Amino acid sequence: MAGNGNEPPEQQTNSDGRRIAATREVKGNVSENSKVKVGLIQMRCVSEPRKNMAHALEMVRQAASQGAEVICLPELFRSLYFCQTHDIELFDLAEPIPGPSTDELGKLARELNITIVASLFEKRAPGLYHNTSVILLPSGQMTGLYRKSHIPHDPLFYEKYYFTPGDTGFHASHTPHAEVGVLVCWDQWYPEAARATALDGAQLLFYPTAIGWHPGEKAEFGEAQYDAWRTIQRSHAIANGIYVISVNRVGHEGPADGGLEFWGGSFVADPFGRLLATAPHTEEAVLVVECDLGAIEQTRRNWPFLRDRRTDLYGVLTRRFGK
Repeated sequence: MAGNGNEPPEQQTNSDGRRIAATREVKGNVSENSKVKVGLIQMRCVSEPRKNMAHALEMVRQAASQGAEVICLPELFRSLYFCQTHDIELFDLAEPIPGPSTDELGKLARELNITIVASLFEKRAPGLYHNTSVILLPSGQMTGLYRKSHIPHDPLFYEKYYFTPGDTGFHASHTPHAEVGVLVCWDQWYPEAARATALDGAQLLFYPTAIGWHPGEKAEFGEAQYDAWRTIQRSHAIANGIYVISVNRVGHEGPADGGLEFWGGSFVADPFGRLLATAPHTEEAVLVVECDLGAIEQTRRNWPFLRDRRTDLYGVLTRRFGK
């Protein structure tokens, strides 16, 4: 029988009964008093995947040289954001997982003794594709495979054409540095996803992201859109008492008289919702930010939201709407 999405990844099965390929190490004891430096790679992307990969590796090295231990790349960093159009040829950008990109990133993680969070366009089978993130451990091993659950379909964000909704469920993965959870872009608007990931033990919640303004709307709505995006994620940090790390791309992609202007603005919020660092809107950036895991315990003692949850009353959340 297929898994229901609530089992840990090593126990989940696909609809055809096969176990999901991701592995997950048994959770260890990451000290709640330890500090970990996270690295955010806010980058511009071009049309050639090899150039993007080379640039990403260079920026990861830069973050590691500044002491970053867990480093996150933006959503679908190997290419331009191709979901602006319906183009059947663009499925050629997809790759298997594990595959060439996880091999290359795993090799770098092993060389630098770091953990890398990477977002990839996964070819799971002919005609079956996902927007997938993985975690590469300092050993080079891949873990924490997460397939994007919430798939948008808006003007210039035609993701339902390309991506099958994920079936991995929400989970945290053990790394030597912290318990790490990953969600992807559109997932960031859903408090249920953040809560479920936090309940599985995540201390650091990463959101690889590709979000931007429609240039024609920026003057009227741009400031409010960015503020809403940042506010909802800060609320996840507060409600769950964890660190939230959101990593966006930057730059204009698409026709000069249209397309999308990716707004950058990558940031880290602490368990109190305070912004520890924010990247600019128009420039590439490597942010390295220290996160004190002890702040999770201290914040939750004063705001014990997990203690006071009424789990007996939340059955309504499994309904689409209404009674």
